[in-house]
Parts: sequence; structure tokens; C-alpha cells
Amino acid sequence: MRSLQFLTLVAIGLSTAAAKPPETPVAPKTLMATTGKVVLVDDLNAALGKEWKTAKGKWELTDGVIRGAELKTDMHGAVARHNVTVKDAVIEFSIKLDGTKQTSLSLNGSKGHISRVVVRPTGLSVQKDDQDGKDGPDKAVVLDTVDVAVKAGEWHTIVVELRGPDILATLDGKHSAYGSHAAIDAEKTNLGFTVAGESASFRGLRVWDVTGTQKDWDATRAKLLADKKGKN
Repeated sequence: MRSLQFLTLVAIGLSTAAAKPPETPVAPKTLMATTGKVVLVDDLNAALGKEWKTAKGKWELTDGVIRGAELKTDMHGAVARHNVTVKDAVIEFSIKLDGTKQTSLSLNGSKGHISRVVVRPTGLSVQKDDQDGKDGPDKAVVLDTVDVAVKAGEWHTIVVELRGPDILATLDGKHSAYGSHAAIDAEKTNLGFTVAGESASFRGLRVWDVTGTQKDWDATRAKLLADKKGKN
């Protein structure tokens, strides 16, 4: 009788564990935006599902994370995109450079490119994209670059904050690139990772919507702009 009771309790425990909802990810420290509800969570620890569009490059599960690499036959950087509808957002993910010369988080709207965060072995940039994807009249504009060694073979965490026309990207909680452009103040309908040349690995993608602005943002923004001016 006791054995039967024990087995019943085990079965109930297993059922409860299976039904337990996934834990809500902890929002990262932000400089500009205050986070609201979670919009997207993908650990990127399994092969990309049907919600990802991978028209260019090679995307595969390697060592428990997603690795992307450009294919020479594509004559275009590797691209993997996921639909998500946000206007203002906080986006967190981790990357590891495995030989790539450049990788990015790209944000698109219904009419084309909006903005992106570019990571190179030499630093981090934020830019307003060429929205029509043609030679003109619209052009991509690099808004800010922070020079810092992004070591290959090591994981680095990036937090991207989008609030109105402002874009802010912080590498490993220490190095921030900030810029502002009216064209960024638009609804984003998908995000994507790009890889130029050899491979880069990705994990831990999270997206939150934004509820407001940090109370000390004006002072933080003034410091970021002063640092930017000092670099020019």
C-alpha cells in the first residue's frame, strides 16, 4: 500500500514539474529604457525552428548553440530572421566571434531596413540603415562607434535599447554606443542576425517591450554624448 502511495506521489510530482511554466527571464540592467513584458525568448540551443527564416548562409546547431556562416555561393552575408512586432524594445543576446569579420543584429520594418547594431573584432557600432535597400536617396548612417577589442572565441553579451528615435547598445555591461535618428522611431516587425565571412555563434535571445525611460537618462545621455564628442 505504501509503495502504491509513493508511486502516486512521484507521478503527481512529475506531472506538476512538467506543467510548470518556464521561468520569466530576468531583464538586464539598462541605461535608457525601462522594461515591460517579455515579447520573445529563444535560448538558441536547438536547431532553428519554422519561426526563423534563413534564406542566406549556413545556420546549424553546434556545441549546443546556433552558429551562422556566410556561403560564398550566396554572394551575400548569412541572414536569419524572426518575426516580432515592437516599436520600443530591449533586446539581449550573446555572441561569440568564430572568425567572422562582422556580425549584426538587424531590425526591419514592414517597408524595409530600419537600424542595426554591428559587432566587429575592433568594436561596436549603432546605425540607421538604408531603408529602401537601394543606391539612393536614402543612405545608411553610422551613428556611433565604440572601439573595444571583441575577442574571438569568447562569449560577449549585448543589450540593445530602442526608445523613440534613440538606439543604444552596450557590450558586456561596460562599453556603449549611442545614437539618434528620426527614422528609427518606427514599428519593427522582425529582427535578424547577420554574419559576414566566417562564422559567429549566438545564444540567449530575449526581447522585452518598453514601459518608459530611466529617471537618470538625461544625465546618462549627456555623458554618452560628451564621450562621443571627445572621440571626434
